[in-house]
Amino acid sequence: MVPLVLCGGSGSRLWPLSRSTYPKQFLALTGADSLLQQTLARIPANASQPIVVTNADHRFMVAEQCRTIGVKPTHIVLEPVARNTAPAIAVGAMLALQSNPDAVLLVLASDHGIQRPDVFHTCIEQALPAAQAGKLVTFGIVPDSPHTGYGYIQRGEATTGGLYAIQRFIEKPDTARAQSMLDEGGHYWNSGMFLFRAEAFLAELKRLQPAMFEKVEAAVAGAERDLDFTRLDKAAFEACPSDSIDYAVMEHTQLGVVVAADIGWSDIGSWSALADILPKDANSNALIGDVVVQDSHDCLVHASNRLVAAVGVQDLVIVETADAVLVAHKDKAQSVKKIVESLQSSGRSECDTHRKVYRPWGSYEGIDAGGRFQVKRIEVKPGAALSLQMHYHRAEHWIVVRGTAKVTCGDNVSLLTENQSTYIPLGTTHRLENPGKLMLELIEVQSGAYLGEDDIVRFEDTYGRR
Repeated sequence: MVPLVLCGGSGSRLWPLSRSTYPKQFLALTGADSLLQQTLARIPANASQPIVVTNADHRFMVAEQCRTIGVKPTHIVLEPVARNTAPAIAVGAMLALQSNPDAVLLVLASDHGIQRPDVFHTCIEQALPAAQAGKLVTFGIVPDSPHTGYGYIQRGEATTGGLYAIQRFIEKPDTARAQSMLDEGGHYWNSGMFLFRAEAFLAELKRLQPAMFEKVEAAVAGAERDLDFTRLDKAAFEACPSDSIDYAVMEHTQLGVVVAADIGWSDIGSWSALADILPKDANSNALIGDVVVQDSHDCLVHASNRLVAAVGVQDLVIVETADAVLVAHKDKAQSVKKIVESLQSSGRSECDTHRKVYRPWGSYEGIDAGGRFQVKRIEVKPGAALSLQMHYHRAEHWIVVRGTAKVTCGDNVSLLTENQSTYIPLGTTHRLENPGKLMLELIEVQSGAYLGEDDIVRFEDTYGRR
């Protein structure tokens, strides 16, 4: 069994915590580990190392979060463009077949929550014989409420092993229709998780979507290995039709079956969905961070950087980050995406980036900025190094706060320790490294006519960034 983890979502409904450069799968929303790490941790022990499909912008975060928990993916696949789930799963299936002609794919989303992983493992074992026999198995979540944010699967006749044929897929319903399906029974939430032989899925994809199959095949054939990553052929994948596995295959195949999974599942697709699965206080408030509430009920309050106090409120979502605060009624939590779209149309950076930005070597955080200056706090991991680079439009001052910095400035290489500083003139080739065993922290003051992150000319880069 080969786990295939899809890690390309943007999680815009969980703004301002989730942003396009650091989406929800990388966030620790329901515990100490991120949603991606939790997904990897609940892979059955008898499975092989996973294949992870993501995009180039998130590749180092995927690699670092895997490394932190001791997971070594056989492939971290980089999609040059997003093409929805059907092409992504096809890529994973083709790569799995390269090393095992009998590979069974366990397709998982990287950003879901499962509260009963042991029951999920039982469901996988229940579904495995059907998958090995050539069926395309999906996991249908036993519903506990008339949820309108999920698609549904209506089951048909019972098959062997306690599974059911799929009668039809149902789009997200209104409340009355959802309640009717709940009362009728035989309907499941569509989890987007699957189990099937790679060969069986590809055969159906080729039959039903030949153009998609052809382009994915070309993208995999032209893939290149880049450090720990597998880069798909850009031209071929861009030419691939974009579609979900449901629309492309599952709604048309005669091989689909569903296994009922009562596993405490959530897609964590909104703040209200997250609130449903978090621990509550005596007044049903989910409180995270430095939060004080008084006479408040059924709220989710999430504080990241400072004290947040709420008095006399009910059914609210309040989320604070370093550069944005969200206040929304729980009933409108699905509409947060519209705020993100408004920010995008206005060119606001808050829709994409946090004040703290992660890089493969560490992170930087904006502290202050003006017309011709910018101040950042920089952290460099032990043994890590920034690229050898140059700026056309800015000079930089570096002050070491903690640790040891190895600084290349033109032809000069020096070591700086706590409370020492240096100056990098405009147009000078330079590099910052951490030769020590502790985190390097420094303050960077930039000055110049243009301070954008795209004013970087890289000459050498340990991480192969292009």
